[in-house]
Amino acid sequence: MRSPHNVLVITYWSWSDALVQTYTLPYLRIMERALPPGSRIHLVTLEKNAPIIGGIGSKGAIVHHQFQYRPLGPRAVGMIMGLVRSLCILVRQNDIRTVHAWCTPAGMIGYLVSVLTRRSLVIDSYEPHAEAMVENGTWRRKSMGFRVLFLFERLQTRRASVLIAAAAGMRDYARKKYGGSSARFFVKPACVDLERFSDKDIKRPDLVRSMGFEGKLVMVYAGKFGGIYLDQQVFDLLRVALDRWGDRLHVLLLTAQSAEELAPYMARADLAPALFTIRFVPHKDIPAFMGLGDVALTPVRPVPTKRYCTPIKDGEYWALGLPIVITPDISDDSKLIEEFGIGSVLGGLGKEHYEKALDEIDALLRNYTREELYERIRPVAEKYRNFDIAEHIYRTIYGEEQ
Repeated sequence: MRSPHNVLVITYWSWSDALVQTYTLPYLRIMERALPPGSRIHLVTLEKNAPIIGGIGSKGAIVHHQFQYRPLGPRAVGMIMGLVRSLCILVRQNDIRTVHAWCTPAGMIGYLVSVLTRRSLVIDSYEPHAEAMVENGTWRRKSMGFRVLFLFERLQTRRASVLIAAAAGMRDYARKKYGGSSARFFVKPACVDLERFSDKDIKRPDLVRSMGFEGKLVMVYAGKFGGIYLDQQVFDLLRVALDRWGDRLHVLLLTAQSAEELAPYMARADLAPALFTIRFVPHKDIPAFMGLGDVALTPVRPVPTKRYCTPIKDGEYWALGLPIVITPDISDDSKLIEEFGIGSVLGGLGKEHYEKALDEIDALLRNYTREELYERIRPVAEKYRNFDIAEHIYRTIYGEEQ
């Protein structure tokens, strides 16, 4: 019988963040099944406000630890040093064998803990963060934040025994930027709960009626504007869509941003607020609201590092049978959309490119019913966003010891 294998999972997010609730916890439950009986997973989150107390997971196998959050920058130095010290104590007190960090900012902390405690290091959701922050305008390349994180991205790449990337191209990026790695390398895109996102939530009649969407062609976007996402360009595309589809078009924005915050974009594109329904909904309700759509948007800024990311929303869209308008070179998703003819990849940002994309979407909507689109698109989610991918990886990493 295998002996227990305790794991420290480090994130740079808060417990309530969707990146923990929908992008971390499902994987930890898979990891729990892969680990030997009696193992514990110690999950670290960083909180801005009051701590959240308690354990989660079956039989208390996943234990939650919260610490104070500071954003990356000068103020974070003291926080990180104190956190590293606390986590080293946690590792020794709980006989933790593996440090498993989620994304490279948490990997910076994981690297230090791994070195100081001589534990093995796993980097999950491995993708560039430092260069992405420069590309989206948050940092300058000469800034301290960029230089420190980029250095630690190189260090954690070289130390890790396992790297779990979001896209296959990350292997070449790591070789060119960080000097390569001897770690075992896996690819795990953002997987989707295919039972929660399914045809049962397509155009639910009660919700269609309550939202006033009868007879509407609904373009849906789940996310925010600005930062790593386009902003004004999205509304310019919607202007072209309105010119094409007229009163039949309605836009559903599932976002935490308010109508007041988005009003300037609407005004510059000459779009009336009545065209939009803007609503923030908890993730448990996302499938039903997303399922109201006929076409979806993924307006990630097409900067170089986005080839190595994995938009969670694309898998959710596909699981609901939604064709997507996407920017080019986003993870493997842009290529899949083009290859399978299940949406449109923008050739650029401008009216002529928007018109071409909408031509392709219009052809799909005219040639296939909503149900037929589901049957055409859903298999892409089943093949490329299935949690079986993660199950295989975690069983390979944590379930192979006899």
